[in-house]
Order: sequence, then structure tokens, then C-alpha cells
Amino acid sequence: MKNRQLVVLALCLGLVLGVFLSVGFAIQKDQKDKDKKEGKPEEKIFIPKEIKAVLEQGLAARQPRLDIPFTIFKQYYLPAQNAIHSIFFFKAKNVDLGFAPAPQSPAPALAQTEKEKEAQAAPEAQAQPVQLEARFNVFLQFLLEENNAPPKISREAFVPAAIQADSASYDPEKEEWYTVGYTLLPGKYILAMAITSLDLKKIGTVYYEFSLPDSRAFTQSLDTTPVFFVKQITKLEAPETRALVHKGLFTYSVLRMEPNLDNVFKAGDNLDIFFFIFGAKPIEAKPGEQPQQPQYNIEVSYEVKQGDKAAVRYEPALYSFPLISHALPMKQTVLIKTDKEEKREQRDLAAGKYTLSLKITDKVSGLTIDKAIDFEVK
Repeated sequence: MKNRQLVVLALCLGLVLGVFLSVGFAIQKDQKDKDKKEGKPEEKIFIPKEIKAVLEQGLAARQPRLDIPFTIFKQYYLPAQNAIHSIFFFKAKNVDLGFAPAPQSPAPALAQTEKEKEAQAAPEAQAQPVQLEARFNVFLQFLLEENNAPPKISREAFVPAAIQADSASYDPEKEEWYTVGYTLLPGKYILAMAITSLDLKKIGTVYYEFSLPDSRAFTQSLDTTPVFFVKQITKLEAPETRALVHKGLFTYSVLRMEPNLDNVFKAGDNLDIFFFIFGAKPIEAKPGEQPQQPQYNIEVSYEVKQGDKAAVRYEPALYSFPLISHALPMKQTVLIKTDKEEKREQRDLAAGKYTLSLKITDKVSGLTIDKAIDFEVK
């Protein structure tokens, strides 16, 4: 728990002190700086014209192209200085991404005995698992919708992807999920996304509409980013400076996060939640004081419900920053009565469907908001 708190503290300091590297802006700024040094014009083509034409052709009707079928099924977003970092979840079948044995460097030729040659040619030697790899292109085109005008291209990105798999567990028909993150200013967008083969002959496209809130708009109300459960969170040595495709996880600044997408837990697990609160007011500094970072006074009351009945109640938690990462044990306190005595004991939450309710209170402004997320114990 202490390691988690240190990780989140580092991230909080990055957000407050402005050292969060905004993936997306960084991509195009780095390229512009490089082009300027080389005397090239500032404009950079991130998406080839033939891919742009396909994206434009299907835009009006949001008609996907299915050479490489895939879908965007979820989006998270989290703050990034004055912008918003979006994480897009997409899924595709292994067979459609073109997995093949990964290229290997040739081993140096060595003299072999006849016995060694026979062992290398044996069926069991040939059946050893090999590393598979899928290489493909991802193109992202973000179109901003403003004032009822036709959507205009705001940002574009080219994301080369290389995904590995073990042949021993590889299932060509299995649908895996992946993520790609990008930082944008608040607004209403259409993401036109393409996945292509390296030679651009096979093209799959989808269109995804989404909106990103403006944190400055929450002056008289609170809201949160999507509240989600985390399986595992670790700290990276440095933030990623390029948009990358990840399998089964995503990154956010210095955090590497594996979310629990289906919200299913085993008995004895923790409900490990992560979210950010918009609209909380910092505590006013006393005269003569200059704190290193703003301090907040936020209280969150958590309760697990099963239907209308309370299953677990927790003591209210207090936070000094609006980025929340908290592990809640799924333990029930049960009252046991016998003829001789009455005692309480803790038990794991039984199998079933539940709702985690959150009542968030900014104790500086008095503003409140309620949130809820469903989950299941199996």
C-alpha cells in the first residue's frame, strides 16, 4: 500500500508542477522541432493519402471497412495538465492481425556431431514453442466538432505496432484487447481509426464519438473521470513520449496499469479503484505560507450494496489531492449469536452481484457528488 501511495504522490506532483508529458502534443511538437532543424516545412504527413481517403469515405455514415475487423469498445480519460489524456480500448481477433513466427537473428554456424543433428531434427525438438509476432500500422485521426460545423481534423498520429504471443497458448480465433493513448484539449470529437497491414493493402477502419470535459468548467459542481478497478499498477522509470499500442494494459504518465475490465473478483480480493475528481477547491494558504503543491480536503464515503441492502460499510476516507487510488477490502463484519455469547467476525464477501457506491464531498466548498460502479464476486 505504501508503494502505491508513493507512486500516486509522484504522479500528483507531476500534475501540479506541470511536468506531465502530454503524449500527442509531444509527438507533433518533436516532429516539428526536428523538421525545423532540418530545414523542412512544418507540415508533416502522419497518415498516407490513401488511408485518409478511406477514412473520409466512411466518415459521414460511420461505415467501417472490414479488411481487418476491430472495434473500439471503451474509453477512459484522465487529466494531463490543461488537457485530457484519453485511453482507447479496441479488440481484434488474433487471426486478423497476422501473427507469424517472429524473425530471429541467424545463429552462428557451429560444427555438430551426428548425434546433435539427430536431436535437433527430432519431432519433440521441432515442437518447442516459438515466439509469434504481429506487426501492423495504427492511424489515428481526431476530428473536432464545433458550433454545428462539419468536423475538422484536429490531430493525427501514426502508431507502428508490434505485438508478441507464445505459440503454445496462441488461439487464432481468440479476440484480445489492446489500448492506445492520446492527449487532446477538451471538446467533442470523432476518432477515425485505421489498422492496416504494413504494405497498406489490408485496411480496417472504425469511427468512435466521444467528448472530453474542460476541468475549468467545474466551478460550482463536482464530477469525476470514469471510475474503474485496477488489477495491478506499477511505476515506470519515465513517461512514454510516444503513443504506443499495448496489449492488456495502458500507461498514464509514470504509471503502468492493468485494469479489471469485466469488474469480476474472487473472494478475498480488494476493490482497487482509480479516478480523478474535477471541481475540488484547494485549501487557501495561510498568509506567509507557500506550499509546494495545493492541498485539498476531500472525503469519500464508500459502501458496497447488494440490491437495496448494505453489504459492507467503510470508514470515510480523506484525501489531500483529487487523484484517487484506493484499495478496499471485500470483508463483511458478521454478528454471530449463540446461547452463551455474541461475537463479531470478518468474512469474505460471498459470491454475487454488488454495487460500490461513492459519496464524494469537497470539504472546502461543500460540493458533493455520488458515483457507483457495479461488480461481481465469483
